[in-house]
Amino acid sequence: MPAIWRIERTRSDRFPFRIAIEQDGRVLFAVRAQSEWPAPGGQIFCLREREHDPGEDLELVERVPIASIHRVGVKLAVVLDRPRRKRCEFLSLRREKKDGSGSYEQVFFRTETAIRAHRSRGRVELGNRASLDVAIDLRERYPWRFPGARVSRRELAVGDYALVRNDAIVAVAERKSLENLLGDIGSVRALHQGMAELARQPRAAVVIEAQYADFLDPSRTRAWPANHVARVVAELAALHPRLPFVFAGNRKLANVWTERWFMAVAAELAVEQPLFVSDVIARYEPAEGALAEGLDERIRRAALAGIESPFRMTALRARFPDADPKRITRVLRSLRREGRLRMDGQRRGAVWSRVERNGGDDDEGGRGR
Repeated sequence: MPAIWRIERTRSDRFPFRIAIEQDGRVLFAVRAQSEWPAPGGQIFCLREREHDPGEDLELVERVPIASIHRVGVKLAVVLDRPRRKRCEFLSLRREKKDGSGSYEQVFFRTETAIRAHRSRGRVELGNRASLDVAIDLRERYPWRFPGARVSRRELAVGDYALVRNDAIVAVAERKSLENLLGDIGSVRALHQGMAELARQPRAAVVIEAQYADFLDPSRTRAWPANHVARVVAELAALHPRLPFVFAGNRKLANVWTERWFMAVAAELAVEQPLFVSDVIARYEPAEGALAEGLDERIRRAALAGIESPFRMTALRARFPDADPKRITRVLRSLRREGRLRMDGQRRGAVWSRVERNGGDDDEGGRGR
């Protein structure tokens, strides 16, 4: 079940809105805010809700499914499942009290517009440099160099280079030269097994000391036809979608990319996360399957294949009670312009019918023959 973005009006003059993120009846995060959505280019100061009174008199203002929740540095980033006003973040800061008696928390609610308006040259999310502890596999004959890092040699269960933190491996890089990868094509099933094992690591990447164009050049693919090599490379990315394949260009750039990646990972792990961010991420269960497609896509699939044709809009509203009726109408009109649906009648009395295509292939996956 997707998480829900819920806005309610309170009886407070100072914080007239309650913004909550809920999932399966659990409140993952809630704040009291001065407005339901920041003005363009602005941000809203919020007071984090520590405890909620179930008997509080609240008026529901908005209820929207959430597409994703993730952490960006010290911020909690939220993407709502709707076409507009959908990206926002919550930033938590600790401030010292003027009397020196301790610190207090400030939470700011910002939108994508405000984030874009706040431009800082040279500013990155992971600004703190962290020391590197790198382990290199014993089988690496001519290893890459990591100046300034603590480097050790040991047998790695997977990958050629590993970033170590507190004696635990937190990131792994698999090094491939053009010749290595071409040689692995001869046992492509074993190659896929190795990539699947690598993808199970917390963070992993395949760093290739060649350009993608090299794998399309018949003069460089040796005994393998370039077309076959291109298919294998594409297949690797398709079957291991969470494993990035970086075509660095040459040995030096592959070394540089891996070093910078390890530095970023080390900095990210060194960032002290606000408690509420880590707590929300730990409790949030990302939607899978059809729920991850987005509300528009789910409405579209239902209209084309999920309900009996002909149908009225009320059938879709019953299936998607959290969707704005205007949103459902917009999706239906889009399908009508594409020639996938036909509308008979007007407004509430309209009846929608699927238009048969190519010998009755009227579902979403229909193909012309």
